[in-house]
Amino acid sequence: MIKTLLKRAVTTALTSKTLRDLRRSAAARQRKRKGAEPTVLYFHDPDDAYSQLTLQVLDRLTTRYAIEIKTHLVPQPIAAAAPEPERLTQWSIRDAALLAKAYGLKPKAPAALIKALPQADADMLAANAALREKLGHYLGATFYFEGEWYWGLDRLHYLETRLSGQGLDRLGGAPTFPPREIVLDGTTKATSPRVLHAFISFRSPYSYICLPRAKQLAEHYGAELRIRFVMPMVMRGLPVPRAKSWYITTDTKREAERVGLRFGTIVDPVGLGVERGLAVLNHAIKADKGYEFALSFTQGAFADGIDATTDQGLLKMAKRAGLSADLVKAALADEGWRKVAEDNRAEMFGGGLWGVPSFRVDDGPAHWGQDRLWAIEQDLKT
Repeated sequence: MIKTLLKRAVTTALTSKTLRDLRRSAAARQRKRKGAEPTVLYFHDPDDAYSQLTLQVLDRLTTRYAIEIKTHLVPQPIAAAAPEPERLTQWSIRDAALLAKAYGLKPKAPAALIKALPQADADMLAANAALREKLGHYLGATFYFEGEWYWGLDRLHYLETRLSGQGLDRLGGAPTFPPREIVLDGTTKATSPRVLHAFISFRSPYSYICLPRAKQLAEHYGAELRIRFVMPMVMRGLPVPRAKSWYITTDTKREAERVGLRFGTIVDPVGLGVERGLAVLNHAIKADKGYEFALSFTQGAFADGIDATTDQGLLKMAKRAGLSADLVKAALADEGWRKVAEDNRAEMFGGGLWGVPSFRVDDGPAHWGQDRLWAIEQDLKT
């Protein structure tokens, strides 16, 4: 109990908006005392499809905001930070093309922009990668400004909002690259039954914050939301470096705030907590309560600080999802969830993806990440 209380207190403090605002203010004051120009560090991976997009927007950012952007070329991320590299590369090319169309960019940066990049030999690439790691990230197409990271086009609006808040916006108005989100426009209903497959993990905070919107999409467009649970990467033998884990946590915090969800009082369910939760979820799905329990469990783990390794904690998660103690008891005695989780993983991999949350409408193309729910909405409309 003491250990659980400590986890709750520490994660709540570390992810608090108050602490984030204090850090931002302190960084700005320190810069001003030094008389330094506001500087954004941009890390560019020439082999990364997302970097091909972000390279095209640097001039727009320096034109609109009173900042300097320093570009650092970096190598591809290490395997521990980006597992399944072949799948990641293929997915990135496809996803970047989708983003390019959405934002009016080219899938590949113009030759003139690529030619203008700074030169970097092997030693410089290694030094830039070391700097990126020291500052707390692991990918290309990333921006770093005074203690915080922003990955790709999907997070540029946070950087823009922060720069505007510091009086660095020369033009004013909405961000140049606003977030894309579901709109639930009209009352379009499917003419035949459709299924929205949601591949989730009980250790993924992004899985938590996507569930309510996935439910909204399914209900609005007359589809069945089918929860497809998989084992977390780390429980499948894939390491998650500390920098990656911390970035995901802080990034989920601001995304949760954006969509109006609580987040930050965390008791990591990895291991026994996940296994117990998936056992119950397998039975909850059969009882037509899969969504309710999935939301209750992930909210409990990432917002309420409920310890799923304890009977008290798991029963609390189950009860508020409308599940009985008898169902929980029967579920914990049933190992059938393991095969279901593996079958779901195999199907997710078969669709070209390997991470969660991932989505697919019927047998259509899959999309990875809660950032692509707008693309799923497009699929539901067709």
